[in-house]
Amino acid sequence: MHIKNSLLPTLRTRFEKHPHRHQGIAWPDVEAQLKQYSDKLDILQVMEDTGGEPDVIGRDEKTGEILFVDCAPESPKGRRSICYDPEALASRKEHKPKHSAIGMAADMGIELLTEEQYYHLQTLDTFDAKTSSWIQTPETIRNLGGALFCDYRYATVFTYHNGAESYYAARGFRGMLRV
Repeated sequence: MHIKNSLLPTLRTRFEKHPHRHQGIAWPDVEAQLKQYSDKLDILQVMEDTGGEPDVIGRDEKTGEILFVDCAPESPKGRRSICYDPEALASRKEHKPKHSAIGMAADMGIELLTEEQYYHLQTLDTFDAKTSSWIQTPETIRNLGGALFCDYRYATVFTYHNGAESYYAARGFRGMLRV
């Protein structure tokens, strides 16, 4: 309970500092939702602990869920140097990374951003100007051994491809939590 209580002020401060990320959403509504689904605070704490700086970026129009996304300026430090998914991790014979983006996200209870969600995030602020982030990859690409990632360079958001087993010190992932 101590962690949950200490996280709320951090989330509130971040929420109030960046009102352009969640226009039309009031903090008391967010706090009420978090108290109703208090187990989600544990997930937000892990997002925070791995450097994600989660913040509200909107609400799902169909379900009413509040959407928290990693809003750290660069890909979260505690989630870098990882390949795309468990299959890619298992395929590496040498120099295996410690984890995979899909595996780590599942362990944390969050989902990787889709390409559409990543592009929307970039309309709210500038992210990944020095790093990059894995995103959800269509099965057709993944079945051929590839995976997608995005970054922001030259005032433009780019989507790229790489082998799913690749990993780099400057590539991690951003996640979303629905509350």
